[in-house]
Amino acid sequence: MNILALETATPACALGLRTDDGFEVGWVVDDDRHHTEVLTASLARLLKEAGLRVRDLDRVVVDRGPGLFTGLRVGLATALGLSEATGCALVGVTSLELLARGAHAGGVRGTLVSVVDARRSEVFTQRFRLDDEVTALGEAEVATPRAVAIEWATNGAAVTFTGDGAARYRGDLSVVPNAVIEEQMVPSVAAALELGARREPIARVEALYLREADAVANFTTRQRS
Repeated sequence: MNILALETATPACALGLRTDDGFEVGWVVDDDRHHTEVLTASLARLLKEAGLRVRDLDRVVVDRGPGLFTGLRVGLATALGLSEATGCALVGVTSLELLARGAHAGGVRGTLVSVVDARRSEVFTQRFRLDDEVTALGEAEVATPRAVAIEWATNGAAVTFTGDGAARYRGDLSVVPNAVIEEQMVPSVAAALELGARREPIARVEALYLREADAVANFTTRQRS
């Protein structure tokens, strides 16, 4: 099965490809929010290097968030366009579960909190248990880094934080007793490919925004002022 993974939830834009003859590659094509400019050209290059045409794809796996509003829209629109043009199946994954599975593949075990930078001095978070499997222990939510730090400092349990939000707010999170920060800036495209191979396809992938776009929030603020 030929599976393509699209990762656009964070400032990075990444692609993954697994082919039915055993070829697999993951590629961070940009790390500075240039999703619109680089995604299509990079996808064409990746398929060419693998000797595939767009119509050879069986599944497209796309990160549906939470993450940057514009980046998510670019990734989802591209995935939907590929599906409608070729008939390939769609699979949705989240940035937070990909971070958890990426950490698991790297050997992390125990309680883990995936942390994606949400801007506006907030983060998107979700708690997981990593043992033989990766198990979500709650729903994705929005919080301030300080609130996350206070929760886990009060809890006192051992925890691993991972994601670009953990890196950005290292100063807040590193003071939590028994906490470790796992370096992982981009949700794992390898994990996306793995999930894409065994997760049931769906008719349409919906974005997991968790809150309104920055532009809407800023407009509302100006209107109130």
